[in-house]
Amino acid sequence: QVQLVESGGGLVQPGGSLRLSCAASGSAFTISAMGWYRQAPGKERELVAAITSGGNTNYADSVKGRFAISRGNAKNTVYLQMNSLKPEDTAVYYCAARTIISGTYDTWGQGTQVTVSN
Repeated sequence: QVQLVESGGGLVQPGGSLRLSCAASGSAFTISAMGWYRQAPGKERELVAAITSGGNTNYADSVKGRFAISRGNAKNTVYLQMNSLKPEDTAVYYCAARTIISGTYDTWGQGTQVTVSN
């Protein structure tokens, strides 16, 4: 099994930046893709960005040009660099993993709060 631990959330002013980190452990060799989801109060969880083991990335339209997903050298760590943050980016951000076993994002971190406010 895979375990995910996130870090890096917090309070930031509009226009500011934050970087989220997610470290995978356990059977990390089974991971085929990792992604960041977010869920704001009263809204459904949505995919923000994802990166495959081959390095392909995709982003939600709302964050294109502002957020960047990347992997660490060890490939079991993924980062989300968030720039030009807006109040509507406020949400709990979750790291997720897709494995070659399930083929779906079925492993989740505990979530980290990101609040964009004055």
